[in-house]
Amino acid sequence: MSDTLKLLSAGAVKRGVAQLAEAFARDRSCKVEVEFMQVPRLRKRVAAGEKADVIVATAGAMEEFAASGKIVADTRALLGRSRVGVVVHQNAPTPDVHDTEAFQRALQSASAVVRNDASSGLYIAELLDKLGLTAQLGNRIVVVNSGSAIITAVAERGAGAIGMGQISEIRVMIDKGCPVKLVAPLPEAIQNVSTYYAAAATASSAPDAAAALVRELTSAAAKKSFAATGID
Repeated sequence: MSDTLKLLSAGAVKRGVAQLAEAFARDRSCKVEVEFMQVPRLRKRVAAGEKADVIVATAGAMEEFAASGKIVADTRALLGRSRVGVVVHQNAPTPDVHDTEAFQRALQSASAVVRNDASSGLYIAELLDKLGLTAQLGNRIVVVNSGSAIITAVAERGAGAIGMGQISEIRVMIDKGCPVKLVAPLPEAIQNVSTYYAAAATASSAPDAAAALVRELTSAAAKKSFAATGID
């Protein structure tokens, strides 16, 4: 097995991937270097030819990588699914977001509505347009550059701010002591489910080790670990 494997991963599954990669490295007496990033950035880097051993990305990105020969098709396997949640400051009243109409009212009364510019944030931008909220909210819409930045912005802006981000990332920041709380997932009618896959990269110089790491990340035991982080 190669002494070092390079893993490029979407950020929404960071906690589970980091834990499992660390365990894999310890069990196999190797090193796994993991870099987390937004999926749009990951797409660009892989498309530009960056070498890696394993890639973790959304279904759409994986389809692109398969079509361009960037991944070994028969190693691709489901890692898990992530949902978008609503987050507010921990001292804020808990808004009612049980259905689409209640969600709209909550956003209309917010002092700031925070999203990021990654895949889930682009979905939120489309959703705000669809609900007719973009013009209503105007400059109250705040766009940040990562999932963790959503939670940080909500914490900094106080009780009037509402953020929408991946539940897995919200949980990580809460566990780190960020003064926010998860209100609920988006209402089912407007929920966005991101599906993540892992695959060995065709550029890997250690294909057997890369395939083994993919199997570790997508095993039944791994699914239990991911479930504890908000990925089902």
